[in-house]
Amino acid sequence: MVRRPPGTQRCDEFDGAVDRRDTVASGRSAEILSRVAAPGKERGDLPQRLVAACAGALPVSGVGIVLMTDEGPAGTIAVTDSAAATLEDLQFTLGEGPCVDASRIGRPILQPDLVATGPARWPGFAAGAIDAGIRAVFAFPLRMGGIRLGVLDLYRDRAGELSDDELAEALSFADAATTILLHLQSLDPDAGGPFGVLPVIEDRAEVHQATGMVSVQARVPLGQALALLQARAFATGAPISELARDVLSGVVQFSNDDEGRIQG
Repeated sequence: MVRRPPGTQRCDEFDGAVDRRDTVASGRSAEILSRVAAPGKERGDLPQRLVAACAGALPVSGVGIVLMTDEGPAGTIAVTDSAAATLEDLQFTLGEGPCVDASRIGRPILQPDLVATGPARWPGFAAGAIDAGIRAVFAFPLRMGGIRLGVLDLYRDRAGELSDDELAEALSFADAATTILLHLQSLDPDAGGPFGVLPVIEDRAEVHQATGMVSVQARVPLGQALALLQARAFATGAPISELARDVLSGVVQFSNDDEGRIQG
């Protein structure tokens, strides 16, 4: 018998669910889409209706959908509750967490016991998530081929694995979420900012603007400037959106002294 670290989902359970996707996921995904895309409903509400349906169909406490780029989380599309919103904000602020890893490797990240294994893998994220009452996280990448679209994040306030059937159901919801994101982006890709008509809860425009300012002030590349913002937000315990506003207003400034040390 192969031993595995405590607090991680069994690989054979996930593989079993994946093996059944060709026979059950497409039909179940179509059923989910037909249920959430009710006639007369606003198209922009599709992501919110999907996360609500997902939370009702699975033994989880909440669900969120986040947009992803090659650089990491880019915006939150829909959440079922404040804890799910905290989950997504932590991952954006810190640049680490299950959704970041799931998007990067293109496979689900299953953490049924965050207290047992989370701190060693994502020290900053795990601390904040545990404080928010989150005990298990299941992140499913939303991709079309090699293109990153987003991640479907499921969480619950108690530890425990998902069964084979529950994993298959979560994968069906992930397929449905991918279809919805593609559909909304295809309607008018030039409308409403970088994500077209996608209903981004917080599009992080201020964070991107502040990143540019920090890049100039500290004389560092944009990637390092974002890392500086994230580190400062984590150190002070402030949401990164608040820190970004302080940078834009001049309350907080970063500089690079003559010895190359970053000050902020």
